[in-house]
Amino acid sequence: MNDKSVEFLKSLLNAPGPSGFESGPARIWRDEAKRFAETVSADVMGNSFATLRGEPGQPTVMFAGHVDEIGLMVVHVDDQGFCWFDTIGGWDDQVFVGQRVVLLGRDGPVRGVIGKKAIHLMEKEDREKPSKVKDLWVDIGAVSKAEAETLVRVGDPGVIDSQFLAMPNGRIVSRSLDNRIGAYVVLEALRHLARDRARATVTAVATTQEEIGYTGGGAKTSAAGIEPTVAIVVDVTHATDTPGVEKNRHGEVKLGGGPVLSRGSVVNPRVVDLLADTAGAEGIPFTWHAAPKFTATDADAIFTSLKGVPTGLVSVPNRYMHSPNEMVVLDDLDRAASLLAAFARRVTSETSFIP
Repeated sequence: MNDKSVEFLKSLLNAPGPSGFESGPARIWRDEAKRFAETVSADVMGNSFATLRGEPGQPTVMFAGHVDEIGLMVVHVDDQGFCWFDTIGGWDDQVFVGQRVVLLGRDGPVRGVIGKKAIHLMEKEDREKPSKVKDLWVDIGAVSKAEAETLVRVGDPGVIDSQFLAMPNGRIVSRSLDNRIGAYVVLEALRHLARDRARATVTAVATTQEEIGYTGGGAKTSAAGIEPTVAIVVDVTHATDTPGVEKNRHGEVKLGGGPVLSRGSVVNPRVVDLLADTAGAEGIPFTWHAAPKFTATDADAIFTSLKGVPTGLVSVPNRYMHSPNEMVVLDDLDRAASLLAAFARRVTSETSFIP
């Protein structure tokens, strides 16, 4: 991965963009796409598109990675200026305790800290109880409701104030790796294809609202707009190489082990086979993942879009998911992008995805 790609990734990860409020990272993604894509656009859902046109009569390939992240939202400002909040997406409530946050206020970012009663002030029986979001608040330093409301409003979103950190062995740590890196990988795959084109038309999509997309979110609407012949979703999956994880329940997935290919009821078996064959031909290591019911990714929404879209899921191993300090390996991002690009070059009008 070259320095320019790392800087793009860093900017993408650092930009706050919880579900429903993805415009910041989406703009960064589109600005980067304009460097090599033939067309770049956005839609009313906030989805971003970058396309390389293929030969006439050839199929359309969709690469999708969601650009949103989990976050929080102000639901009440009290008389003392404390901001009470609820979650955007799935959280372990304990993660919030003692964190700094950044709220997307009316005139720009507003910094705050998560407040909680100090342990010294708790009764003994309360000290052992887990923290709940309903008992936490955001302190932005205001001394009154009136002052606080000059900075924030009910409905303002926010994220944990955690930034990109490079670590040894090509590992990086950040919030929003789930799944800003999916949006990154699909655009990097398109960058590869700009240098060595596919016959197919290829559109990379940074989809929105996956973390709250109970009805399909931006993935479903973007698939309806593109009408792809085949789609590949890029997301993260749990690295199970940390202490205490039961591999007999969750599989064996190692950080740095390459992309993870899912098999299951909402991925097309011929897409899966073509991905695996492509990885073998390109010398890209990969791991299998079983998804017997659903994948809990954009693949679920795209697979059942329109009349049905043959869909594959390529995942990146990720430690500490849905925390301020998720961890991935840069080599796994490179391998995933290379796999997608090579897959697209193999798709032609003769390729069948009927099982």
